[in-house]
Amino acid sequence: MGKMTLQQMITQLAGGMAVSTQIFVITLLFSLPLGLVIAFGRMSKNKLIQTIVKVYISIMRGTPLMLQLMVVYFGPYYLFRIKVGSSYRLWATFIGFVINYAAYFSEIYRGGIEAIPKGQYEAGQVLGMKKPQIFFKIVLMQVVKRITAPIGNEIITLVKDTSLASVIAIPEILMNAKDFSMDGLIWPLFYSAVFFLAFCGVLTLLFAFVEKKLDYYKG
Repeated sequence: MGKMTLQQMITQLAGGMAVSTQIFVITLLFSLPLGLVIAFGRMSKNKLIQTIVKVYISIMRGTPLMLQLMVVYFGPYYLFRIKVGSSYRLWATFIGFVINYAAYFSEIYRGGIEAIPKGQYEAGQVLGMKKPQIFFKIVLMQVVKRITAPIGNEIITLVKDTSLASVIAIPEILMNAKDFSMDGLIWPLFYSAVFFLAFCGVLTLLFAFVEKKLDYYKG
């Protein structure tokens, strides 16, 4: 790496911070709702759907995210001889993160939904409610309360996992910091550490606030 000014280094690190934040936001935006769909598939009475979802979840949870990113990025060429441009690199990152985290979120959703006593569903039916009404009016808030802590833990883990995008040469903040460290500069690594600590700290405070707000609900 050629000699750079302090301003150029800070600009590059800021760019890496923006990339890490983008990966985080896109992953959450798509994996949270996708995880709910997968959870319903996992609880489906259709054995074929249930089996397919089980296999998918097992693969996502049983293999490293780093490996999954490599498969998503290199797979199209080595499996199907489809040439992909450099622009696909970021898309591969989004796809890899979304399908990975959706699997984890789905199991958290499933655990929260199945923890609700069946008597509450039966009570809703006695009141003449349909299944969607029972879910949204009776079950949903109880599920939210139960899954807030584990979802929060996964989201904080996601912040740190964004650094894995460097395996397919995505210039996230830690990759940029490591590049500078090869030139004998240590402070960029501290800069990236502060970024992760601050990001995780804000999320920790946010989820603590949400949990406190949900304390009134004893379901």
